Amino acid sequence: MSASAITVVILLLAVVAFLSGRIPTGLVAVGVSLALLATGVLDLQQAFAGFADPAVILIASLFVVSEGLDSSGLTAWTGRQLVHSGGGEARRLTFLVMAVVAVLSALISVNGAVAALLPVVVVIASRISVAPGRLLLPLAFGAHAGSLLTLTGSPVNVLLSEYAAASAGRPFGFFEFALVGVPLLIGSAVLCILFGRRLIPDRTPTAMSKDLSEHTRTLVRDYPSLDREALIGADAGVAEVLVPPRSALVGSRAFPGMVTDSGDLVLLAVQRRGEQVDAETLLEPGDVLLLEGRWEHLDANLADPDVLVVDEPDAIRRQAAPLGWRAWTALVILGAMVVLLATGVFPPAVTGLLAAGAMVLTRVVSVERAHRSISWTTLLLVAGMIPLSTAITQTGTAAAIATALIGWVGGAGPTAVLAALCVVAAVFGQLISNTATALIIAPIAVSVAATLHVSPLPFLMAMAVVCAAAFLTPVATPANFMVMGPSGLRFTDYWRLGLPLLLLFLVVAVALVPVIWPF
Repeated sequence: MSASAITVVILLLAVVAFLSGRIPTGLVAVGVSLALLATGVLDLQQAFAGFADPAVILIASLFVVSEGLDSSGLTAWTGRQLVHSGGGEARRLTFLVMAVVAVLSALISVNGAVAALLPVVVVIASRISVAPGRLLLPLAFGAHAGSLLTLTGSPVNVLLSEYAAASAGRPFGFFEFALVGVPLLIGSAVLCILFGRRLIPDRTPTAMSKDLSEHTRTLVRDYPSLDREALIGADAGVAEVLVPPRSALVGSRAFPGMVTDSGDLVLLAVQRRGEQVDAETLLEPGDVLLLEGRWEHLDANLADPDVLVVDEPDAIRRQAAPLGWRAWTALVILGAMVVLLATGVFPPAVTGLLAAGAMVLTRVVSVERAHRSISWTTLLLVAGMIPLSTAITQTGTAAAIATALIGWVGGAGPTAVLAALCVVAAVFGQLISNTATALIIAPIAVSVAATLHVSPLPFLMAMAVVCAAAFLTPVATPANFMVMGPSGLRFTDYWRLGLPLLLLFLVVAVALVPVIWPF
């Protein structure tokens, strides 16, 4: 069997594995690299070259920068401003939700932006008495449109920019994606505002995100003796823990003001059967303890198996704490990163590493939190699938597919070929990861452009547009799936609003992209 045939077989097996959902995505990607090595299609260096690719380094560093913005409270603060300025008009709030999540997606990531704003949007929906799905689905779809505003909006943008540099001699600029991203965001918002009420069904949520933005007020109500102003700050806060049955703490002496064994936390109050206990007492199962300390100490100490955490300190800090020095430091680092990426002073991977390192060195993000913030599944997916892209190109598979595609529709011109590629990418993008889709289709797009003797830039930018159009199913992206529970939407509900948006993205990819980036 030829190397090209082997590559096609591995590609088809990978697609089947992605579609089945039974094998972890990262494992499928690594398995692809190993299969290419074992069959001799690639040598050892080529099979694992993806793990040293600059795109992987940039994507990893962006996760850390995103964590800095989120953990400092900036994203939650943005959401709270949305609540205050949105009023009670559903259409106005839909526009504001989509605009805010789009900007956040462009600066951090689609998933991070949706996760940060989701609890706030659920509260907004409750306050104006509309079904959560009416705002949550536009939240997810607005994030996808926002990913096309900057280079850092999506790993797909980073990868396709790298392909552009290799095939066209220049990468896409940091804000160059906005030439299509802005029209797509406006069009998406118009469609959601005009047709959202008709196309998004009213559903009862199966899961609700907890709103902690008014947590201080809740605690003051439950513990009348507490000082409201001192409870939750930028550097320190409080958390409640429950004493479970058979805990080693049962029978222990406790009183307000005592210091825990670690010396890091102070017991502010004890609550028993809904009533605050002000005197010294022996702890009983079901007692609730209110502990105070620095946020990092709360995170570290509340992992104790002898207590159950009521609300995670990290969630309280993100939603309820005021902006402190970490927020402003994170904002300065983000601004510097955007300037460096836009001006091209350093390679993007170097700029990303500098920004991520600055987040850690300034203690905006701890080393442990930086490690946890990185989506290793995404990195494994990208690093493992890059060798498949190499194999598709090196074995002539991309050229063969390009020749067949051109033979089928090439007589109608490059626009028809571009449309055919976009449809294929759109179908793939609803079923498997958009990152995997980009890595499979990109080398074919470059080969098509070379065969037609036209610029690869319109093909690559069109792929970026179509890969962002993952609207038809909740499994297309993590952001789509994130809003499924809190909105109560079903699997078949997404396509109703998603199909018009997908058609919009296809029209922009086929009609507008070649105007801005000529063949």
